[in-house]
Amino acid sequence: MKHFNNIIIGFGKAGKTLAVTLAKHGEEVLLIEKDPKMYGGTCINVACLPTKNMIINAHRGIKYEAALKKKNDLTAKLRNKNYHKVSDLPGVTVLTATAEFLDDHTLQVSDNSGQETLQVDRIFINTGATSVWPNIDGLLNSKNVYSSTDLLAKDKQLKELVILGSGPIGLEFASMYTQFGSHVTIIDKSSKILGKFEPEIAEQAKNDLEEDGISFLLESNLIDVSDTLNELALTVNTPSGVKKLQADGLLVATGRKANVADLHLERTSIKTGSHGEILVNDTLETNVKNIYALGDVAGSSQFTYISLDDWRIMANHLYGDKTRSRLNRPVFASTVFLNPAISSVGQTEAQLKEAGIPYKVLQMPTSSVPKSQVIGNPRGGYKALVDPHTHQILGTTIYAEESFETINIISVAMQNHLSAESLRDQIYTHPTMTEVLNDLFAQIE
Repeated sequence: MKHFNNIIIGFGKAGKTLAVTLAKHGEEVLLIEKDPKMYGGTCINVACLPTKNMIINAHRGIKYEAALKKKNDLTAKLRNKNYHKVSDLPGVTVLTATAEFLDDHTLQVSDNSGQETLQVDRIFINTGATSVWPNIDGLLNSKNVYSSTDLLAKDKQLKELVILGSGPIGLEFASMYTQFGSHVTIIDKSSKILGKFEPEIAEQAKNDLEEDGISFLLESNLIDVSDTLNELALTVNTPSGVKKLQADGLLVATGRKANVADLHLERTSIKTGSHGEILVNDTLETNVKNIYALGDVAGSSQFTYISLDDWRIMANHLYGDKTRSRLNRPVFASTVFLNPAISSVGQTEAQLKEAGIPYKVLQMPTSSVPKSQVIGNPRGGYKALVDPHTHQILGTTIYAEESFETINIISVAMQNHLSAESLRDQIYTHPTMTEVLNDLFAQIE
């Protein structure tokens, strides 16, 4: 039986970066990844980077097939780069195989050549998340039902697309496909979209998406799915009655859960949560000594930059001053890449009201920013919430071009407890979307 000091299961953002860190400290590392098309993790292969590449090219007016080729070329390049960044290091071995637990510190790995049992001192689990499939009649039997990963690899554009779920994944695909010229219908049980964002901005975004041609069936339930001769038939229960839809395909975007099924954690003492996530403490260690979980599989916020911060916590715990933990994670923002994108950081007005925290609302329309007119997309608005006494920024939502860049400046300001005046009085280059911070925070007085 072979023995390893360190085994990392999953070639995701945290796992691959940790492998490099361990190697730099002279550690022996075995990195196991079951899918050769996932070297580098979810983000570069089937999520953040390829979807944003497709979205950008859709906005540029590039045809679907040409955009798909650009995306495939990009992911192949990044996948190869990520593989060699790890595999070429001394002391690191990358093994393409499935891994499952036999007990707390024994793994069985399987590939085309057979099976092997490995014993290990430290295990780091970084297997990410996988799509949630709801229990709907005919859903799993249809050849025209797709996960986001499946649809992103589709070589032919679906002209009539139905999306189940109005979360970030569903909305991004809806916006992308609409820009490519498809007609999209979104089905969701909720009465609103973007429920975690400021309601007036969420409503404006919905109106803009409808203006782009997207249809919404909210407060609705998909009852059944069946393949017809050339397309897909769907039955939807809506507030106005049962509707029958015909489509070329259905994207299921009803969320993602921890990817643990292949690990056979039932053979171990490792505890999991109500959604299947591996339970960890504030420094990412499970209840079993020397077994850690990082990223989505540990129930962290499902962003690649949070997975990267999990690596920072892990590296600090192993080799640093042990001050980093989940409890002192820096302020971070999130973005939904629509047309334009919506970004937010901190608390919303509803959250501040519920907590009884006083605040002042600062708002501006995107159209008042000169750069939005230069770009030709003045949609959207800005909303900032500021402490009326200290002028600390409590939260901000931006629905505007380049919101994903501007929000990072606000995140840094919040993390470092800068007042709104610090952003108000800063000199920004012109013309940029960031200039809005001069006028937005000028309202503080």
